[in-house]
Amino acid sequence: MTRTADPRNPRNPRRRAPRRDGFAERARRAIDSLLRQFPELREEMAAGGGFGKPAYAAPVAPAATASPAAPPSRGTAERRDAEAAEDRAAAVWNAQRGLVPSGPGGAPLRLSVLDTDMDITASLAELEEAVHDRLGLPAPRPADVPTRLVRILRLLDPIGRDADLAEHALAELRRMARRCARVLGDTEPIRRIRPRCPLCDSVSLRAFTSRHIVLCVNPGCRCEDEGCACHHVPGARHRWERAEWAELAVLVGCTVDDLAEVAA
Repeated sequence: MTRTADPRNPRNPRRRAPRRDGFAERARRAIDSLLRQFPELREEMAAGGGFGKPAYAAPVAPAATASPAAPPSRGTAERRDAEAAEDRAAAVWNAQRGLVPSGPGGAPLRLSVLDTDMDITASLAELEEAVHDRLGLPAPRPADVPTRLVRILRLLDPIGRDADLAEHALAELRRMARRCARVLGDTEPIRRIRPRCPLCDSVSLRAFTSRHIVLCVNPGCRCEDEGCACHHVPGARHRWERAEWAELAVLVGCTVDDLAEVAA
């Protein structure tokens, strides 16, 4: 399971932190995506694995107005988590051996769906614990994924004031949202940008429309900032966030409107 570095022990103190003016918006988009798609993931798992319909498989209210019910007691929540973990482990065991539930049912369970469910459930719990630890808050109570997401949503302002924590939280939320979308078959449209990359001079600029970023897909491309992720994160490519498009437009000889039109 691949995760970003723990913000309490950063591997590279010179790495570039996300822009504070855009952190909350980008984190909110990732959370909204997970709130919308994680119940779909559970529905697919229930249909293929013989589980009952999850309690929170119903449509989730928009993040800005979400108001989850009072959380269950710690003992009840821990018991539910343990039962869910046992169910998922049993489903993985069955899926690995080609076994399916008896009687009428939906499509066979996809192991990738289970893996994604377990990854997001565990990663989100770890992220919330890291956030509370860094901010000096009491340990979070056990909860399901949508409840944890809403609780993190409410902490975006204090998270954004800590550069290391903001970078870690944003990277994890985006990673989970992308993995959930990928396993559900919701791929992100990618558009080619005609001008050459201002860093490596190759025709390798691409606009990722859902995330509103421009990225150089040339594996050898590196910028001059050694603290940038393209230098120290395996597989990372140099990117320009939406707030950096004006600078990029000047470098490649076009306008911000040109970039926005391609990425629309």
